[in-house]
Amino acid sequence: MHEGHGTTDYNESMSDRRAIRYLAVLLVVATGLLVYPMMVIQPFRHQGETELKVALWIIRWRVYFEVLAVVGALAIFASRRRWLAGLLALLVCVAAGLTRLNVFEIMFHRYDKPAFAAVSEAKVDGDDKVLAIVVGGAARAYPIRNIAYHHIINDEVGGRAVVATY
Repeated sequence: MHEGHGTTDYNESMSDRRAIRYLAVLLVVATGLLVYPMMVIQPFRHQGETELKVALWIIRWRVYFEVLAVVGALAIFASRRRWLAGLLALLVCVAAGLTRLNVFEIMFHRYDKPAFAAVSEAKVDGDDKVLAIVVGGAARAYPIRNIAYHHIINDEVGGRAVVATY
């Protein structure tokens, strides 16, 4: 007995669906490896010990998982050559590539023109910490809350260029 075209088409269709499911799983994994650490490690957000350990473990090992995801996605695409498989494989590659960027360096820009207020007008809570500098009789105080977001503040104090960083 020989198989008819209907059985072959059915098997190929099942194989295509299985490949798409595998690609979807690889995309979820690749995206999770990108997003989870970004969501956990944020300024002004409390991180629990376990979630921080997981995020740091992911950052340490994700390059290996991303390589496996990309190789798997490209292998599946090479065997299927369907447009949806190609799109999903491309998205896996993009997610893997984005993990190589330091998103926080993109998000947090240095602050080149800080604005200041007199001590009596400053809106700083009594519990806030500040970095303070005095140069040639001129004084500045940089709230840690602001520096933690920008990380670098370029300024001029007493006629001298200074950098405050935290």
